[in-house]
Amino acid sequence: MNIPNAITAVRIALCPVIPFLALSGGVGNRYAAFLVFLFAALTDIWDGQLARRYGWVTDTGKLLDPLADKLLLVCTFLPLYMISHRADDLGALPWWGAMPLWVILVIFGREVLVTLLRGYAVRRGVVIAAGRSGKLKTLALSVFTGAALLWYPLMATAADSGWSGGPWVLLRELLGALIGITLGLSVLLSLISMADYLWRHRSLATRS
Repeated sequence: MNIPNAITAVRIALCPVIPFLALSGGVGNRYAAFLVFLFAALTDIWDGQLARRYGWVTDTGKLLDPLADKLLLVCTFLPLYMISHRADDLGALPWWGAMPLWVILVIFGREVLVTLLRGYAVRRGVVIAAGRSGKLKTLALSVFTGAALLWYPLMATAADSGWSGGPWVLLRELLGALIGITLGLSVLLSLISMADYLWRHRSLATRS
């Protein structure tokens, strides 16, 4: 296992920590969930840069990296879905309220379909690396997830501390807009990247 693959393995190991912290009752744990996610997201950038710069790109890495991304997606999106459906006033997502079920179905459905396509390709001796549209989708999802994980403890801190001034209102509106926009982009790019994968690798259907 080379260094980028080892970093990817660390990201996989961190995935279960995030839902545990995010779903806990303490505000400090929720801030910690954001920080763990931020570290995991940065390792995704770091391992890719190392692999390209030093020629450490491997077929194992091409398979492990998307797997780590999918695990991170599941371990962050499901807790956010659950939190957004809580009855308290702090649960709703900006612009969206409770996260719609169809959002989960679109995003997770895309991941399942692409994973099945990659598995099908591997059995035919083809390794499918992440495409540009898939990377843009991952970026949008990462920004949304990080912003949403930060939103909840910030809102709790603001409620407990009585924040009401102009700087807090501006920060709240900007962060809320970032969450609302990037979730919409995540859904749109999930559909676009799924169509892109199917079109670019349509020859697999006739490969012997």
